[in-house]
Amino acid sequence: MDHGRFPALHLTLAAVLVAAAPLTAQPRASQHGSVSQTVNTTTITLEYDRPVLRGRSVFGDILDYDVVWTPGANRATWIEFTHPVRVEGAVLDAGRYGIWMIPHQDEPWEIIFVRDWDTHHSFFPAESEVARVRVPPERGAHMETLAFYFPVVGPYEATLRMHWGEIAIPLRIEVGR
Repeated sequence: MDHGRFPALHLTLAAVLVAAAPLTAQPRASQHGSVSQTVNTTTITLEYDRPVLRGRSVFGDILDYDVVWTPGANRATWIEFTHPVRVEGAVLDAGRYGIWMIPHQDEPWEIIFVRDWDTHHSFFPAESEVARVRVPPERGAHMETLAFYFPVVGPYEATLRMHWGEIAIPLRIEVGR
């Protein structure tokens, strides 16, 4: 077949194939989410992919105690600060950080901030750790999809809460005056 004789047919076929491609793609099981809050002059932004329990339990089915985990799916969850802050007392410079956690059954969880924020959720970049804090978990209402939100915002501090299943981890963030 002389392909040069039917250029319009080839362009039409290519357009149909390109248009049909998104219709066959499956949506991600863990949808992308983000939350942002300004406290005084500091903007705090967090991005993550939101896993869903779908009848499973957080511990036993998805997570194990005492194992490092990024609170999200697909890629590491990251947080960005436009000015220096204190998170649970630890000083973090302005910039973007990956967030990782070590859940413990009967003691406070470890929350770890790393410089290497753009990583897969399975590869903890321990060599880029910049801060580690401990936060006692709280019990809350059932949350089917992992969520981060700011339930408390004041002029110089805010609480960022990670909530999944019945577990909530509050992080107190203080900004400059």
